[in-house]
Amino acid sequence: MNNPFRSTRVFFGEIVDELKKATWPTKIELRDSTIVVIFAAVILGLFTSISDFALYQVVDLFTSWVS
Repeated sequence: MNNPFRSTRVFFGEIVDELKKATWPTKIELRDSTIVVIFAAVILGLFTSISDFALYQVVDLFTSWVS
């Protein structure tokens, strides 16, 4: 019977080997990327909020005409 823990040990060993091959960002690159992501999230949030408010106003206008 095969040892069930051997394949798990091999799997995690391969994960460690792959992580050693990866290139990790420097602190400056990480900071700059974080700023870009936060800025993009704020812009997307503003766009979504403004679009939602405008669409609400249009629907409210049409429903006030109907009733």
